[in-house]
Amino acid sequence: MREDLLHFIWKYKKLQLTNLVTTLGERLLLLDFGAHNHLAGPDFFNAKIDIDGQVWAGNVEIHLKSSDWYAHYHEEDDNYNNVILHVVWEDDVEVFRKDNSAIPTLELRKYIPLQLLQSYQKLFDKKDVRFVNCEKDLKEVDDFLVKNWLERLYFERLEVKAEFVLELLEKTNNNWEQVLFTSLLKTFGLKINGASFLSLGAALEFSVFRKQQENVFQTESLLFGMTHLLEDDEVLDEYYIQLKKEYEYQKKKYDLKDEGVLKPQFFKLRPPNFPTIRLSQLANLYGSHFSLFQKVVSATSLEEMYALFEVSASPYWNDHYTFGKKSKKSIKRLTPKFIDLLIVNAILPLQFCYAKYQGKDVNENIINIISNIKKEENTVVGNFKTHGLSAGNAQESQALLQLYNSYCTQNKCLQCAVGTNLLR
Repeated sequence: MREDLLHFIWKYKKLQLTNLVTTLGERLLLLDFGAHNHLAGPDFFNAKIDIDGQVWAGNVEIHLKSSDWYAHYHEEDDNYNNVILHVVWEDDVEVFRKDNSAIPTLELRKYIPLQLLQSYQKLFDKKDVRFVNCEKDLKEVDDFLVKNWLERLYFERLEVKAEFVLELLEKTNNNWEQVLFTSLLKTFGLKINGASFLSLGAALEFSVFRKQQENVFQTESLLFGMTHLLEDDEVLDEYYIQLKKEYEYQKKKYDLKDEGVLKPQFFKLRPPNFPTIRLSQLANLYGSHFSLFQKVVSATSLEEMYALFEVSASPYWNDHYTFGKKSKKSIKRLTPKFIDLLIVNAILPLQFCYAKYQGKDVNENIINIISNIKKEENTVVGNFKTHGLSAGNAQESQALLQLYNSYCTQNKCLQCAVGTNLLR
């Protein structure tokens, strides 16, 4: 038995509603079950209950055992003084408020339909489960319910991504340009070099970067130099030597501190994702758009965003992936797939936060953009498809990732619209 099932039973009134009595034999009439509270304090606020002919208004607290009241120190907490009913699975001790008045207790196990318990047991039966608890029943869930739930889950995931933006804002005293710069750096670094590029964003003030912004060679020297990619004395490549000289000049001029910047890795990366290529592309992105932040936050369509990120690495990288080593010639453009990654992980969270900062609602615009981006292809999305829940676009694939990470793997089935629908 889990406490979240008791919450579900109470919230959706899945218990016998007649002939209820407290553990002391008092007659109970449940007039209003109250509002579910997901924050600190009693579990349900503003309930209304008739106990032996006396109507009480107040809160309801739910536990597996009555003794959990004392295990959680509720008897010492003023927030629980207005609890009018203690709902438990097992009554093992009498419970009192802080003023020593007894709290009426309802022992739920006497009033639960056997069918509900069987459905609950089936949902959490791990036998033969290879992916998620409800994998065998996913196809039974109404499509309309799933669609609405996935939209809500997408915004939950967007809120999670927005937390990173808010943390950066706090660290930079609301410097939105710096936040965009750092967010883009982290995303350009991908999984392997995200931490390295993030440390670069923390060490390099955007105000310094912006002074060189229109000169891509100078911004490249800053990015390569700060990330320790210009420290190999054996490289005799002329472009490399000039970048190194430029960085040494800028380091002295701006008193740059690169000691805390992590050196990026090349190992296990496909050449197009080498840090040299990604940093050059970022330098050219800013070289092409002096007012990049304003363009990013005002973009209202996917086409506008694709146009913003239509950039390539510098000409030197047309036949290089690393300094001093020539390769087959190819223009190192940002691919649509990579641009999608930037939009999903950096741009839309920034737009979302900036709109809130300005008191605007851009949710509809965000949905318009994300729903036109192709879905991600990964193991989680693929497994959901195998079990009958397919993603049609990036909004839905992002929602499925949120569903899997925040609900399925946490066994929060009774907080999930799919799980509660299967139980109901």
